Amino acid sequence: MSASFVPAFGRRTTGTQPRSDRVIPEAPKQDDLPPALAPLHNAEITELREACLSRLDPNVVSLMTSDRLTIDVERLISEIATERRVQLNAREQRALAGELVHDILGLGPLEPLLEDDSIADIMVNGPDKTFIERHGKVVLSNVRFRDTQHLINICQRIAADIGRRVDESSPMVDARLKDGSRVNIVFPPLALDGPYMSIRKFGRKAIDFAQLVQWKALTLQVAKILEICSQARLNVVISGGTGSGKTTMMNAMSRMIHPSERVVTVEDAAELQFQQPHVVRLETRPSSLEGRGEITQRDLVRNALRRRPDRIIIGEVRGAEAFDMLQAMNTGHDGSMSTIHSNTTRDALTRIENMVQMGNMGLPSKAIRTQMVGAIDIIIQIERHRDGGRRVTQVTEVCGMEGEIITLNDIFQFEMLGEGPDGKLFGRYKVSRVPPSFQRRLTDFGLERAWKAAIDMDLAA
Repeated sequence: MSASFVPAFGRRTTGTQPRSDRVIPEAPKQDDLPPALAPLHNAEITELREACLSRLDPNVVSLMTSDRLTIDVERLISEIATERRVQLNAREQRALAGELVHDILGLGPLEPLLEDDSIADIMVNGPDKTFIERHGKVVLSNVRFRDTQHLINICQRIAADIGRRVDESSPMVDARLKDGSRVNIVFPPLALDGPYMSIRKFGRKAIDFAQLVQWKALTLQVAKILEICSQARLNVVISGGTGSGKTTMMNAMSRMIHPSERVVTVEDAAELQFQQPHVVRLETRPSSLEGRGEITQRDLVRNALRRRPDRIIIGEVRGAEAFDMLQAMNTGHDGSMSTIHSNTTRDALTRIENMVQMGNMGLPSKAIRTQMVGAIDIIIQIERHRDGGRRVTQVTEVCGMEGEIITLNDIFQFEMLGEGPDGKLFGRYKVSRVPPSFQRRLTDFGLERAWKAAIDMDLAA
């Protein structure tokens, strides 16, 4: 069988010149702003903006749609500009009206970025610097806030929408937007250059394996195997770095869950997109200013075990809840899944062991490893490479124990071969033909032939 080739995305570099994807553009100057927005940052326009806001009734505005409010605000701007003899053309009036509506109903200057589906992450480093990630590349945008107070107001609105607060006495908060996008906010005095905000955007479309294959994140052969793993109710851990695509992979695998199954999800910030009708979603809660009322992931995992779940899905394992995850996987909740931050599939097991020990269980290493072998069937490793492409680099089976060492088998191992003329990285998967240790499970679900057929697929590029 020929190996499977996987190209990716990127830019070409030659010689000893620095890579273009590592060069951060300079901060935009006033002249770099779009023409309609350039005049909206002087003192005269600031007064016009404040006068317009003072004439709007908050009770009426809250009941209006965005389109209707835009029309009314644009008309009000025209009236005030005439009264104050401020010269604005129609394009400038529309731009100012749009800015005001975004401030009133949305997230101010971030709204255009949130509406852009090509942007995956938004990183605000103070009022004058907003970075975005598009197609795996981080660049500086020309979006900026009027001042620090403007940014503070937006941050506090996000926190207030989910019943939380962020200020100097409580300077850190994890929140989410109405569309499910995950937000982290840090305030002074912890943030030295003004409030910092990071938004991990929530995909509007549900992702499946066909889409991941199209994006070159994996081959059709690997996708078939992962579909079988989900259908056979194997316990899966998805490993990778920040922004590598772990949640996207979990969402894709979840599409193979049968609609009749009861699924309980546990997350710090809800972002999973499950399509099944019987899903119970649980989210952690931070402590109050008095230090009371915190509900941790471990609390929720324990609670989930009492809800008669068929599968338990933990958005991300970070601490002592790793022990409860293993217990859940070992007590009849087959098909459970979780994600973890690590660099390789072997490192993922080491991290889980360390997190169990963080819970002060007093268990010896061999006992913890025995638990892991009994609980975890498959580990999927995902990486984001320097060309911006996200790829599945390992699909590893947890086989068993030899002494105190966990034995693993790489069903797929991605081998990087080089960089093409267009700057795209390419490589191939090494495929293991060793029968998996869960062969009996495949037979019970009638998937043994499908597994063999997928392993024997010839996908030579």
